[in-house]
Amino acid sequence: MLRTILILGFFYVISCIKIIKEYERAVIFRLGRVLSQAKGPGVFFVLWPIDKMMKVSLRTVTLDVPPQDIITKDNVSVKVNAVIYYRIMDPVKSIIEVEDYDFATSQISQTTLRSVVGQVDLDELLSNREKINASLQSIIDKQTDPWGIKVSVVEIKHVDLPQEMQRAMARQAEAERERRAKIIAAEGEFQAADKLTQAAKVVEEHPIALQMRYLQTLIEMSSERSSTIVFPIPLDILNVFKKEK
Repeated sequence: MLRTILILGFFYVISCIKIIKEYERAVIFRLGRVLSQAKGPGVFFVLWPIDKMMKVSLRTVTLDVPPQDIITKDNVSVKVNAVIYYRIMDPVKSIIEVEDYDFATSQISQTTLRSVVGQVDLDELLSNREKINASLQSIIDKQTDPWGIKVSVVEIKHVDLPQEMQRAMARQAEAERERRAKIIAAEGEFQAADKLTQAAKVVEEHPIALQMRYLQTLIEMSSERSSTIVFPIPLDILNVFKKEK
């Protein structure tokens, strides 16, 4: 009888020994009341059946927010999904303040994503994601703080636009490129006209410059492979030689 009691006592002690990893904490309920501090890491005792243990991981959790159908401020229907990184900072609060902290964080993330994206225009959603991410992170972190959760990063992963909106944006981008090309061409024409005006002023002040340019053009044409070159000679060029005599 004593031997049986010793064996049962040995197995009872063994069953009361718990080992918690470095990244885990144990929330202990003793007679239904939670202990003030979580246990771990390492080895500790749990007095069964008086104590009930629940493990909580302190590692960063990656939460994928499924695509949400959202209407932006300028009435464009889009599908937006995001990713959230959070970790448990207070294991006791994460157990006693909310039934399922992972599901609760997912739900509050979805509703916050729809609310924030619905307050911005499509252009801002596509071009100013850093500001939207910061706003999402601040709101979700504030709402999950009573649960002992710290939201560190919120990132919008993908914005799915309707096909007609994609075609409209493609036409808009093409029109913008054509506008820039025309502006650049006009600026080139303006600069060329300005340079021609300056050259005309130089020729007006120094008529010999026109004759030098004429001779330079003859030299350039003579270097090309052509059998016959018909080139008119202005009579003004002969006046230079007359003046020299």
